[in-house]
Amino acid sequence: MKNVVIIGAQWGDEGKGKIVDLLTEHFDIVARYQGGHNAGHTVIVGKQKYVLHLIPSGIIREGKFCVIGNGVVIDPQALVKEMAELRGLGVEVSRQRLLISNRAHLVLPYHLAIERVNEELRGRERVGTTMRGIGPAYEDKAGRRGIRAGELLDPASLSEKLARNVADANRILNAYGAPELNAAEALDLVQDCAQQLRPFIADSAAFLNNAVKRGQSILFEGAQGTMLDVDFGTYPYVTSSSSTAGGAATGTGLAPTKITGVLGIAKAYTTRVGAGPFPTEIKDGLGLHIREKGREYGASTGRPRRCGWFDSVVVRYSVMINGIDSIALTKQDVLDELDEIKICTGYKLGGAIISEMPDSPQLLDEVEPVYEVMPGWKEKTSGATGYEDLPQRTREYIQRLSELVECEISLISTGPERNESIIIPGSKFDQWTK
Repeated sequence: MKNVVIIGAQWGDEGKGKIVDLLTEHFDIVARYQGGHNAGHTVIVGKQKYVLHLIPSGIIREGKFCVIGNGVVIDPQALVKEMAELRGLGVEVSRQRLLISNRAHLVLPYHLAIERVNEELRGRERVGTTMRGIGPAYEDKAGRRGIRAGELLDPASLSEKLARNVADANRILNAYGAPELNAAEALDLVQDCAQQLRPFIADSAAFLNNAVKRGQSILFEGAQGTMLDVDFGTYPYVTSSSSTAGGAATGTGLAPTKITGVLGIAKAYTTRVGAGPFPTEIKDGLGLHIREKGREYGASTGRPRRCGWFDSVVVRYSVMINGIDSIALTKQDVLDELDEIKICTGYKLGGAIISEMPDSPQLLDEVEPVYEVMPGWKEKTSGATGYEDLPQRTREYIQRLSELVECEISLISTGPERNESIIIPGSKFDQWTK
């Protein structure tokens, strides 16, 4: 039995889509367990680019079954649009290949309106959300007033709850002088989507547990990254869900004891989107060079990502929090042209060197990164398919990262396509492909 969680080890955008796509060939089911359409995974196959937001990346592989778990929040309009776009690219999106949890909560028009108001009120303290209504949807879930996908199967209940929630939302919007929403219009919009989504809605927890009993394997696909986790990330500059490996159990209904491995994805440098502390951020022309070379723009929003040096404090923390067994390293080829490369090995705070992650954004803003400098390799590594094909200095850099984060690096991605990957023989990743 192999049931493996794929998790971002930094602030998200680590290239999880490609890694999920690579591993999917060796698993039966791919299950998404948290987040919403604020996340985007990009998969490139030949000349075709696929951008996914809610549907697991495994849908690109023929014959693989995908599940949107109960921990995901679903915007019905966004999901219907994504399904249509995939079909337009020749991808089969049918009930024989996709299941939506009846317990997954919905992102509805009033969530987007409330999020816009909330962000504007924060002023200079804005979190930097994607304005997709994700946070308010999770708030409604925790407040026991959310509407779940299963209620799309019950039009009467849906109408009643939607009318109540729109009325509540309008009271908030009125208080801040924002335009009201029309409950009838919102219901029409949701019902149009419901007709297309109803055939896919079922008890995904029962499906996944029965699949494990049958001996099938599951790949769990997370969105965002560890440092955006609502509990362990740089709170409050985080997402609204459990984006760590533990979320795979609560977000799908498969017991933690049935999860057999965790793969962390990390870039050879660091990026983050939106506001919040970022100790290793490069704020000069070099940061812009890395952004352009690495095409660091959000798949869902197009927002430019802030770029910085590899932070081993962050990734080592992620290894601990998630129980990461192995790391897939992405985008090291972006550093090919640099004369020297810095690695953050610790933080200086109040005159002392610390190697643990501070618990507040204020402290993280105050730290001074301690750097180790390594010589650049100044050779092209993109497209390499064998570890020995990499320059010696590249291998030394990768080995040093592994030592600092206290975890093996089992895959090195050398480009966006499937074949631009180096799998280390005998590593965990290698074992998971058997």
